[in-house]
Amino acid sequence: MTLHSAISDITARIIERSAPSRRAYLAQLQADSNRKPSMDRMGCANIAHAVAGMPLDDRFKVVTERKPNIGIVTSYNDMLSAHTPLQSYPDLIKDEARKHGATAQVAGGEPAMCDGVTQGTSGMELSLFSRDVIAMGTAVALSHDMFDAALMLGVCDKIVPGLLIGALQFGHLPTVFVPAGPMPSGLPNKEKARIRELAAQGLVGRDALLEGELKSYHSPGTCTFYGTANSNQMLMEAMGLHVPGTAFVQPGDALRGELTREAARTVLGIIKSKRYAPIGQVVDERAIVNAMVALLATGGSTNHLIHWVAVAQSAGIVIDWDDFSALSDVVPLLTHVYPSGSADVNAFQAAGGPGLVIRELLDAGLMHEDVLTVREGGIREYTRVPAMDGEGGRLAWHDVGDSKDDTIVRPADRPFSASGGLKLLTGNLGRSVIKVSAVPDDRHVIEAPARVFDSQDDLQRAFNAGELARDVVCVVRWQGPQANGMPELHKLTPPLAVLQGQGFKVALVTDGRMSGASGKVPAAIHVSPEAAAGGPLAKVIDGDVIRVDALTGQLQVLVPKIAWDARPVSIMPDELRRRNAIGMGRGLFSGMRARSLTAEEGAMSWM
Repeated sequence: MTLHSAISDITARIIERSAPSRRAYLAQLQADSNRKPSMDRMGCANIAHAVAGMPLDDRFKVVTERKPNIGIVTSYNDMLSAHTPLQSYPDLIKDEARKHGATAQVAGGEPAMCDGVTQGTSGMELSLFSRDVIAMGTAVALSHDMFDAALMLGVCDKIVPGLLIGALQFGHLPTVFVPAGPMPSGLPNKEKARIRELAAQGLVGRDALLEGELKSYHSPGTCTFYGTANSNQMLMEAMGLHVPGTAFVQPGDALRGELTREAARTVLGIIKSKRYAPIGQVVDERAIVNAMVALLATGGSTNHLIHWVAVAQSAGIVIDWDDFSALSDVVPLLTHVYPSGSADVNAFQAAGGPGLVIRELLDAGLMHEDVLTVREGGIREYTRVPAMDGEGGRLAWHDVGDSKDDTIVRPADRPFSASGGLKLLTGNLGRSVIKVSAVPDDRHVIEAPARVFDSQDDLQRAFNAGELARDVVCVVRWQGPQANGMPELHKLTPPLAVLQGQGFKVALVTDGRMSGASGKVPAAIHVSPEAAAGGPLAKVIDGDVIRVDALTGQLQVLVPKIAWDARPVSIMPDELRRRNAIGMGRGLFSGMRARSLTAEEGAMSWM
């Protein structure tokens, strides 16, 4: 299939824009690749320290036989359901490596945190920058420089982008990402949302709400809605960084253990075949575009409009929201997975999953097929699904076939929508993005008076007091990366959904983030520049009429230009500044907040 002209043109623009930084990145990659092997390069004391903890047989392989040594970077902890299954992975990987005459070492662990646990609390203000901490931790782990390849073990929101950013600093290493898979389906997401909305209205108590949440999040594995964690897995498939079809196999499935072993075989296969496929070459401009297309085609998490800018920059590639917007104009929406539909990721997997989406996009000329992946067969391998061979108990891949449920996933010639699930908004309030895949058609344009809040708690109090029972655009400011670390404001979804359900025209405008689980309430998020940096949200006052228009891409305050230009810019209240500076570890992140770039620039703190 011929590549769609828009995909070709957008990729060409990215390549041209990125040429100087990509050239410098590849030069460093080549220099690192050309060095002598670690056993010849490092001092004897360095080597002795590196292998002292290994079993004698493994030590012999590394030191004497010069066999490949895999560095494992893991985000395992038993606090979080998504990462609990990773506990056994290093032993599986080490065992598989030994079968192939190689070794593996856990190079380092990463501080994986869960936005679901910290949602609406002070801990959420560390969440976005935990991505950069994980990236730095990955670099520290790999800086021992004793590895011929790497495996990245992680799943959730900031963890996979952080691992990827860190791994790209060691772009000369062949690297495979290893997920854990989703938990079995629990309470249906639609029912969970209903209980949350009832609780927001005080119609059910804490006991009923807790019971519903415990039935939703009930076992090891990722949450089953299509939020940031599961969007991560879709993007890893689209970039060819997984073993094909690995994303949504559940932790309890026997197939999962074999896929983990296959990850070790895959990365060793790159080394032994002398196939040049280091991660810095796999992640090129075409791979980044493929990830962006897959995100749009599946109505994925808005968080990736921040994270993938940072990921791309780590490989010397420059993308921006205009690129996402241009792609969204031509990429059809092929899935309806909660919050864009009622199905969860287990149902998505059963209906065809990532393999079906990637095949449809490739066949429609909407993804680059001439890309490097961790598999020798290229990106077409990612259109197939894995299974255990009944006779030998070995892995085999099969054609995904047609959609098993076209209410969940559809072919490219019969999409749910002709354009992607994300839209760029611009206007005198700045630049913003909105996720429209779950928003009812009659809510794509909202025009109403503003009510301005300095925190999400203030909005919650106003809702509880009955002050928002009208058409309203809720502006929640001082939520950007420089202000307080840019927390997700998903806690606001239930009260705003209640107001919308009562027939009011409601929208949210904020320089903060909404979770990948954000859904049916129109939300103009990531507003840049943020209020704390003197952005336009700092000028809005109660009663200003704001227009949020996802059809024309407008984010506009309807105030005469002369009056708007003359209006002073508010300053973040001292009370908020003091609160944001200390407590719950926030003080340790003050340097990151001060250095952070805008959301559209990836909110990076290291540039």
